[in-house]
Amino acid sequence: MEAQMNQVLSAQWLTAARDLIVHYSLKVIGVIVVLVLAYVLAGWVGRLSTLAMKRRNVDPMIHGYLGSIIRVVILVFALVACLGIFGIETTSFAAVIGAAGLAIGLAFQGSLSHLAAGFMLLIFRPFKVGDAVNVANNLGKVDRITMFSTTLDTFDNRRIIIPNASVYGSVIENLTHHPHRRVEIEVGVSYGASIDRTRQVLEAAIASVPGILQGEGRMPQVLLMKLGASSVDWVVRVWAPTETFWDVRQATVRAVKVALDQEGISIPFPQMDVHVSGR
Repeated sequence: MEAQMNQVLSAQWLTAARDLIVHYSLKVIGVIVVLVLAYVLAGWVGRLSTLAMKRRNVDPMIHGYLGSIIRVVILVFALVACLGIFGIETTSFAAVIGAAGLAIGLAFQGSLSHLAAGFMLLIFRPFKVGDAVNVANNLGKVDRITMFSTTLDTFDNRRIIIPNASVYGSVIENLTHHPHRRVEIEVGVSYGASIDRTRQVLEAAIASVPGILQGEGRMPQVLLMKLGASSVDWVVRVWAPTETFWDVRQATVRAVKVALDQEGISIPFPQMDVHVSGR
């Protein structure tokens, strides 16, 4: 009799376990399907929104930021839907969810600061996609801004990802914000050279440089700065379009050096004379 009771209980337990496994297996499969579909949908909607913004000529700086927010929102809704699949009523756990949200916020306050910093970058726009910037001691061209980070491509083709809080909290130097930039070349000549003749040579040198700008507030300048320890120091200033800044700078340096060499005006370098006296 006892053996029969044990067999019945075992059969009932196995049946209950099988039903439970089948029941929750279907739910687990449903959750996996929902998450996979949400991941695919989030990527598709993010790309679609980016394409729509490009067609409407929306600032490229906003593309990555809004696209990443859209993807995160879709995934969050998918997680809430997964809770519903398991029969968890999220409305009845509002207080628990709020407390959990506070705990998560405290745990991820660094990430939230990056999110807020990215939002501030979009509002104040210290740079835009494609600008050459020097930020957080990194020099490169802005590729995109996402929810938590800013991506730069350096001029030697390296990818640098900087947290948004580090970008917004540091000094930002935008090298391509203005359409024109000033080229400034310092040069020292020997004390034996005539000041007036040196000025004429330097002015003629910069007049031969192609691509420099001339106009109100942007005239080339040759300035006598100071009498240095071993040279008479000059500064040559010309203006150039931002996109050809380095070409104009290189041409200016070359023109100054060639002109001084042709006139026999030497460029001295620091030196020390040591006199040894014997007894």
